[in-house]
Amino acid sequence: MKNRLKVLRAERDWSQQHLADELGVSRQSVNAIETGKYDPSLPLAFRIAALFDMRIEEIFTPDD
Repeated sequence: MKNRLKVLRAERDWSQQHLADELGVSRQSVNAIETGKYDPSLPLAFRIAALFDMRIEEIFTPDD
């Protein structure tokens, strides 16, 4: 799954650790999501979307 997480985080000048703390996950989890090595669970995807005040579909898109 593709995502815009790194761009959204950078726009806010947040470190991976800051985002991880906000979401209650590890920095390694944030890195894995950003690099596409890990797809977040649905509850985590909803937390990410809520944090950025966006819909899940605006952040995550299926691979082609």
